[in-house]
Amino acid sequence: MKGPRVVALGGGHGLSASLQALRHVTEAITAVVTVADDGGSSGRLRQEFDILPPGDLRMALAALCEDTAWGHQWSSVLQHRFRGTGELSGHALGNLLIMALWDLRPQEQVRGLDLVGRLLNTRGRVLPMALEPLDIEAQLEAVDETGEADPELAIVRGQSRVAGHPGKVRTARLIPEEPRACPEALESIKLADFVVLGPGSWFTSVMPHLLVPELRQALCDTPARRILTLNVSLNDDETSGYTVAEHVAAISAHAPGLTFDHVIADPHVVTTPDERAALEAAVAQVGGRLVLTTVGKLSRPGVHDTLRLAAAYRDLMSGDVV
Repeated sequence: MKGPRVVALGGGHGLSASLQALRHVTEAITAVVTVADDGGSSGRLRQEFDILPPGDLRMALAALCEDTAWGHQWSSVLQHRFRGTGELSGHALGNLLIMALWDLRPQEQVRGLDLVGRLLNTRGRVLPMALEPLDIEAQLEAVDETGEADPELAIVRGQSRVAGHPGKVRTARLIPEEPRACPEALESIKLADFVVLGPGSWFTSVMPHLLVPELRQALCDTPARRILTLNVSLNDDETSGYTVAEHVAAISAHAPGLTFDHVIADPHVVTTPDERAALEAAVAQVGGRLVLTTVGKLSRPGVHDTLRLAAAYRDLMSGDVV
């Protein structure tokens, strides 16, 4: 199985879900990963060694490990976190492996990731979206002591703070505002047959790709068919108060001119006729067709079902959905 050339953009658990699904459809996968993480093991390594945060890159590599005993073993090794109370406590082994390769080959971040991919025999390639660590700054509705929205906007900087800050995100930007995109990522988008954006934390994993000018332009210019995958839950802190239609509208507001061919949504996040009408209108604004299909796990609300999502991608990429 070779399959179409697919570029998947995102970060964290959302990108991991889409990559695991896409592996059932094609082997020609390139993951383009956000580099704005500043929490946990990644944040500690980023601060101490001034490197790209490796955590989301590690998760993408683990998701692309081959479906064999070798691949499963190395995926577990990559994701293993050290316990205890010492300096290694909380660090993922894969983060340290990636950092070691970057330390041995300064300024060769892409080659280092390719070497990890060869070790793991991954089915695809993992690239950073930019070649320098980035910060996310968001304007949020401030919340007073009673939990009510305040007319003033709070400005919050840092991925971990934006993700956990109370209040509704209004706008987001990157610092620096015009980082240099990874050249290999731009080339992969240019040559792709399909580009998949989402799912994931909307303002800290999905949106950052659209805030890199070169990357946004590449997404607008590519002849590839573009698929937007919406989340199966609206309950995370980051998009508290957002409807599913407003998720799509936020994409349009931050990347005017970017269109999609298809937008995948789970029926469980569109529960009323009014919500469906609003979502269809938002999807029409980005030039796409709404695909309502169950892609979440019935036993675990809020989590994508890999096989159901794979089936949705397969149908779209094979032309069964028009």
